[in-house]
Amino acid sequence: MIRIGLTGWGDHDDLYQDGVPNRKKLQRYSQHFSVVEVDSSFYAIQSRESYQKWAEKTPPEFFFVIKAYQGMTGHLRGKNPFPSADEMFMSFIASIQPVVEACKLKAILFQFPPWFDCTKTNVDTLKAVKRKMGSLPVALEFRHQSWFTPKFKDKTLSFMQKEGWIHSICDEPQAGEGSIPIVLQSTLEDLAIVRFHGRNVQGWTSSGNANWREVRYLYHYSRQELAEWVDRLGELSKDTREIIVLFNNNSGGHAVSNAMDLMDLLGQEYLKLNQPPDQLELF
Repeated sequence: MIRIGLTGWGDHDDLYQDGVPNRKKLQRYSQHFSVVEVDSSFYAIQSRESYQKWAEKTPPEFFFVIKAYQGMTGHLRGKNPFPSADEMFMSFIASIQPVVEACKLKAILFQFPPWFDCTKTNVDTLKAVKRKMGSLPVALEFRHQSWFTPKFKDKTLSFMQKEGWIHSICDEPQAGEGSIPIVLQSTLEDLAIVRFHGRNVQGWTSSGNANWREVRYLYHYSRQELAEWVDRLGELSKDTREIIVLFNNNSGGHAVSNAMDLMDLLGQEYLKLNQPPDQLELF
């Protein structure tokens, strides 16, 4: 099975051309896609009430990939609002319980920063994180090329498999040490994740610019580029029962159209954007 979705549900204007209020955007989103990545959880641990609401407002066969809080991945700048790492992890885990209890959690995505390279210290960090997360499904995405050099690639994948990490495979700009190549290999039989970040090399490496966050994911995949992934996903499907594909290239609003292009190439049905909203949306 291949599920296709987007990062977040609030900023995809193509889905809300008829003026859907913010409180109903997730409902509209769930009419087009069956999975979403929660990225607001990276910036702050969300309330349990929010997760409860999101779980209740979505169909039974709708699922979430929740991005780990930035303090849990080493991104946090400044003082950690939590007195200890244990309390931070426990707070995060407690917050997502409504999604877990609703059986709508596919994975918690740990995306580590570009400076998190392949060292013994960082391998130990990954082991400690996995222990703190217990039996919850966790996905791992690197941003430093050293994990997939010829010297370490097989060892990295073997470690992920042994520790129980879901592999988050990336299609992203090839821009030196701070990016990783496409490594088309699943580490678990249950699930693999593929995330499309675009191929904007200049935007990816322009972190010093004031508008960096606006252009980092500015990229529109051509149908030819997406067609390459039809065969890749087919190969990946031989080793895992489910693949979740998430489009994160929304700096220019391209994620929706690219996700629907890929669904079309895979022969999946989707609700066309010019169709009227369901009666549910009228009240």
